[in-house]
Formats: sequence, structure tokens, C-alpha cells
Amino acid sequence: MLLIVHCSVWVNAQTMVYLERSETLNFDQERIADAQILIGNVLFRHEDALMYCDSAYFYENSNSLDAFGNVRLVQGDTLLGFGDVLYYDGNTKIARLRKHVKLIHGRVDENPTILTTDSLNYDRQADVAYYFRGGEVKDSLNTLTSIRGKYYPKSKEAVFSQTVKLVNPKFVLTSDTLLYNTETKVTNLVSPTLIIYEKETDITTSRGWYNTHTEQSMLLDRSFIHHSDGKTMTGDTIYYDKRIGFGKVLGRMEMCDSAQQATLYGEYGQMWEENSRGYATDSALMVDWSDMEHKSYIHADTLFTEEIALNDTSTFRRVQAHYGVRVYRDDMQMTCDSLVFLSSDSTIHLYTDPVCWNNNQQISADSITVYLVNNTVEHAKGFGNALCVMEDSVNFYNQMSGKEIIAYMEDGEVKIIDMSGNALTIYYPKESDGEYVGMNTTESSFIRMFVEGQKIHHILFTKETTGVLYPMDQIPAGGDKLALFFWADYKRPVSPADVFRKIDKIEQNEPSEQIELIEN
Repeated sequence: MLLIVHCSVWVNAQTMVYLERSETLNFDQERIADAQILIGNVLFRHEDALMYCDSAYFYENSNSLDAFGNVRLVQGDTLLGFGDVLYYDGNTKIARLRKHVKLIHGRVDENPTILTTDSLNYDRQADVAYYFRGGEVKDSLNTLTSIRGKYYPKSKEAVFSQTVKLVNPKFVLTSDTLLYNTETKVTNLVSPTLIIYEKETDITTSRGWYNTHTEQSMLLDRSFIHHSDGKTMTGDTIYYDKRIGFGKVLGRMEMCDSAQQATLYGEYGQMWEENSRGYATDSALMVDWSDMEHKSYIHADTLFTEEIALNDTSTFRRVQAHYGVRVYRDDMQMTCDSLVFLSSDSTIHLYTDPVCWNNNQQISADSITVYLVNNTVEHAKGFGNALCVMEDSVNFYNQMSGKEIIAYMEDGEVKIIDMSGNALTIYYPKESDGEYVGMNTTESSFIRMFVEGQKIHHILFTKETTGVLYPMDQIPAGGDKLALFFWADYKRPVSPADVFRKIDKIEQNEPSEQIELIEN
């Protein structure tokens, strides 16, 4: 016979607990004082919550109950809890579910959020469920596990701590603490976190957010992205869209390509994984470390880099630098307004007021191409208004000018210089004791100069060469400089860090822009 009982405890209007039904109701004051013993198809109601079980102890005086067997907690039409045992306090509105616990939030036919654990407390007043002995939260996209966790059904937010793991069809995220919204699928990262796309990408960060649905993220506090092909991206703040392969970095950016053995630095930059395109600005610097003994440091206002396909199996790297270009290498230093480096033929192309230095020699032209072999400068070739200046002393400069210049190098030093096309020279021959013989001027269609120990060893001319030797005390006023002459050693980068030195305009003897050196 089914026994229907309506009992209530009036603590106040908000904490009334009802026993809706039970097949049997008994009392055993010796064994369980002040408890109603309920068996069979038991149902309680508290406000909008229904609690089902096989049997229960109902404590009217304390407005609480202990439920056993096939426990089911139903709140509204979107929250459903299961377990073997339920301890419920109607005054505090705290439900404690134990053993084989499952909490389902959302409609069953609409991909609900499912929380599974062995011990769960649900505070109905604060609307928060929490576990502390390990649990799992699963929604339509992700599965999250941790030792401790909290879930807020109303806001659909969850907080996970201790050995947190998020498994997505595309990646696995591990952390110590994680905030997650089951509706937006956005994780808030508040502790050291690792995100691994198998055989693709690793993301390391300690703060930010990651949208697990769109795969967009904002990574803070010096985060790091590593791709399986050896490319990495580091920065104070990184906006990263994994789906389209795009990253934007603000603050101390480093983009490294281990395959091409080059690193791009800057305070701001962007990267596209397709074709490994990237650019940097604000303290932009490219370091080529393909030969650790002969690194190249390229600075400019803006630097671009990308991989270009030669064929189906090979690519080459192109680097473009614009405005205020300064380059330091141990075998050559360079300045210009724009630069292009091509790894396909290992050439550096300098445009707009290019100047190159090697030891005590300066080379300039309308444009210059530097050719590298085994990452060392083999020769440099200048076209149009070509000029070579060799500092002999603080007062005298050996000079060559013409239409085209080629400087050949060996062991990091210029050994031969060819000048062609209306080639002019001014140089100072010396006696064996080092005394100056005079100043020699020549004009020829082609001149070859041999250099040893940073000094002129000898010069070869064509038969049509004409020239004049002036004794040192008879040099014409102003005749010691060729028309193209300028000496810009003050602009020369003298170390890797010196490429950032700023140059502003002052009155100098350069034929084009007049500039002044200002230290950072």
C-alpha cells in the first residue's frame, strides 16, 4: 500500500521542506532518534527542488534529510543530480551527493554540461557545485578534469584547480588553475599553462584567455608558441589565432626560425604561418645565426621576412628592411635606407645611400650587392657613383671613384678592389721608411688596387691611364678630395648593439643627406 504523507518544517517561508511521498514511514528512537524512516519511492520537495531516493531518514527538527539508493536531485528543468547518497540541509540549502555522482546542467537533448565525481556539494543558495576529491566536467566540446573544481550553473562558469587537464578534439591543455565557461568555451588562464596540438604546436603561458571553439587567444606575461617545424614566437602579449595561423605580438617580440636559423625581434610584430611571413617594427632587429661565428645583425624601422617556394620541395628566405637600415657583421658593416636579403643566392642588396665598411675602408654607390659564400662576404659590387675611401691617417685618405666597383674579400678583409668607368684615384705613395712621396692622381677606364694589411700594396692601370704626382708641399688647395668624396665613419655600426644608434641631421661632407650622430 502506498503511503502518502505531507509533512513540513516551518523554519521560515523560504526553508520549508516537504515530504511528498513514501511507501512506508517508521520511527526507531533507540537507533535513529528524531528521524522518520522512509522506505520505497521516496520524494521530497524544497522550494523548486525535488529529491528522489529508495529510502531516507527525515529529521523534521533540523529540517534535513539523508537519502539512500538511486538518489536524484531535480532543480527546475535544467539541473539534474544523481548519486548513491544525499545529505541535504534545508536551512543552509546545501546538498551533499556521494558515490557515483553525476550532475547534469542543461536539457538532455541540447548537449548539456555533465559533471562526474564521487563527492559533490551543491549550495543551492549560492548556486555553486564543488568537488574536492577529483572530478570531470564535460560539455559539447571539451572534457576537463581536476582534483578540485567549482561549477556555477547560472553563469555556466567553472573554476578548476590542482592537476587540471582540458581535452579538446584538437589539443590538450594542462594547468594548475583554470577558469572556464561551458557556454562560450573560453578558458581564463591564471597559472602556468601548456597547450599541446599533437605534432603541430605547443603554447606555454601563465596568464590570458583561450577560446577553445574559435582557437583564438590572448596570451600575457611573456608567453611562448612553438611549432613542430622549429618556428617559435615569444612576447609580453600575444594575440594568436591558431585556426588561420596568425599571431600578433606586443612587447619584446622574438620570432625564431630554427630551419632558416634566423630570429626576428621588435616591440611589435605580426606573423602568418603560411609562407612563414612576419614583420617587426619599433626596435626591429633580424639576427642570422646560420654561422655562429659570423652572425648578421640587421636593424631598420620595419623588417619583413617570408619563405618563397623555389619548387615543390625547397624554399628560400627573403628579408626586406626599410628606413634607417644598419647592419653589423664582423667582416662588413653597412647602412642604407632599404635592404633585401635573398637566401636563394646568399645576396644582400642595399638601396638608397648605401655605405659599407671593412676595416679602414669605406665603399659607397647608388646601389650595392654583397655576395656571401659559406656565410662570409666573398665580394661586394656597387653600381653608379661608386666610391672607395681608405683612411691612411687622420689627415689623408686614399680614394677611388667610378661607375662600378667590385671589392673582393678573403679571410674577412678586402684584398682587391676593381674600379671601372671613368675611374679616378687619389692616393699617397710612400717610401720604404713610411714617408709620403706625394699625392698621386690618375684617370683611367679601369683600375685594380691590391691591399695587404689594410694598406695599398700596388695598383694596376690600363695603358690609357693619365696621372700627376704632386709633392706633399705642392698639393693644390682642395685637390686632395675627389668630387664624390665623403667620410662617414661616424655612422658605422661598431657592434651588434650599435645598430640601434640613432643618426640625425647635421652639416657633414656627404654629397646627399647631411646627418648627425646621436647616442641612444
